[in-house]
Amino acid sequence: METYRRKILLVSLVVFFLVFLCLSFTSAEQYEGMKGVNNANVIFDMRDGIPKIAAVHIKLIHDTYRQLVAMNKNPVFVVVFIGSAVKLISSNRAEFSAEEQEYLKEIADTISKMSKDGIDFEVCLAAVNYFGVDQASIQSEIKKVPNGWISEIGYQARGYSLVPVY
Repeated sequence: METYRRKILLVSLVVFFLVFLCLSFTSAEQYEGMKGVNNANVIFDMRDGIPKIAAVHIKLIHDTYRQLVAMNKNPVFVVVFIGSAVKLISSNRAEFSAEEQEYLKEIADTISKMSKDGIDFEVCLAAVNYFGVDQASIQSEIKKVPNGWISEIGYQARGYSLVPVY
């Protein structure tokens, strides 16, 4: 268990450092990849099922959106919850520790803020059913789709960039 906690701490520190670095840059000129880009349509494949790490990832997605808005890149973001990540957006939290439940609250609060900013969310019902999550317990801002992969395929066919969040 101690090794697991160390790994979580290490990953958290790395992600925090990356978030800090990302927040330091807001000018499109600082990104070679953003030259000539006027629109940023992105789909995030959210499969990270560890509450602490997922909370950092969700906040980073939100920060990325706000940075792109500041750069006038007209971002359109969709976050699709697939796999064990579907457990993180349910109001049924009995299987999680008290510490993990605090991260789940952060995730729910961040999703609400992101939704108000115009970021869309979907959840894969195939994963919801597989993991035994009650559909009625899914956060209200999140649209239910039968198969998250089909949704991702459609977004990519329409030119959205895929960003895996594992």
